[in-house]
Amino acid sequence: MYKIKKKRVLNDTTVEMKILAPHIAKKALPGQFIIFRTTEFSERVPLTIAGCDIDEGTVTIIFQAIGKSTMELAALNEGDSISDFVGPLGTASHLDGYKSVAVVGGGLGCAIAYPQAKYLHDHGAYVDIIAGFRNSDLVILEDEMKAASNELLIMTDDGSAGKKGLVTNGLRELIEGGRKYDLVIAIGPPIMMKFVCELTKEFGIKTMVSMNPIMIDGTGMCGCCRVTVGGQMKFACVDGPDFDGHEVDFDELIRRNKMYLDSEREARESNCNLLKMKTEEE
Repeated sequence: MYKIKKKRVLNDTTVEMKILAPHIAKKALPGQFIIFRTTEFSERVPLTIAGCDIDEGTVTIIFQAIGKSTMELAALNEGDSISDFVGPLGTASHLDGYKSVAVVGGGLGCAIAYPQAKYLHDHGAYVDIIAGFRNSDLVILEDEMKAASNELLIMTDDGSAGKKGLVTNGLRELIEGGRKYDLVIAIGPPIMMKFVCELTKEFGIKTMVSMNPIMIDGTGMCGCCRVTVGGQMKFACVDGPDFDGHEVDFDELIRRNKMYLDSEREARESNCNLLKMKTEEE
């Protein structure tokens, strides 16, 4: 069992937790992920590691409580425990040697982009972060991202925080304003990463994206997390999750991610009813 040492609600749907997992904390690197189960009967869910504290022995995860399993996890509190917490899994991001980097995060993707930016910034790289959200209520990790960058540019769809527009608008503005990047990291919804990659391809800038497809075992055996990269089949859990964004077949990825939307909706609604009944009984 793995104890929840700290819980912080970031907004209406997003929760940050620190899980006591000292063996993972010692080994985890930016870009890697864990798989958790709240109980022995729960489904396996992958989450990218948002940070580690070796002294505390904790691993930080940030997630949106929008599915059955993440809603179950969000219902737990400090001092509670979860059944399984496995990792670190996946290949760590290759971040050494870059001098000027733009890190682009979309929504919850900012929780994954933040440790990448922090590592680069801590190792002497110039880092710009462009963080995109639908509105000001959904902005997360603003202070953390400021501390991990030379410049933080927040973009919102409605202009309620930062600048109005998409992350691609902000990135284009910086590039055309004279920024010279030797790497762009894009992490967020597949459609966002697709358009970031189209933009960077226009300027000939190397771009790395983090894939989060459907995943079950996390060891390359089930094949559910397959993605097409450079015309070849890759497994995000062992070959990734980072890939050259200019070689990813995003259209295929988007189609595959939509396959189980109806099943996920049914499971979420069923779980909502169960939680409601439990609350009424209490």
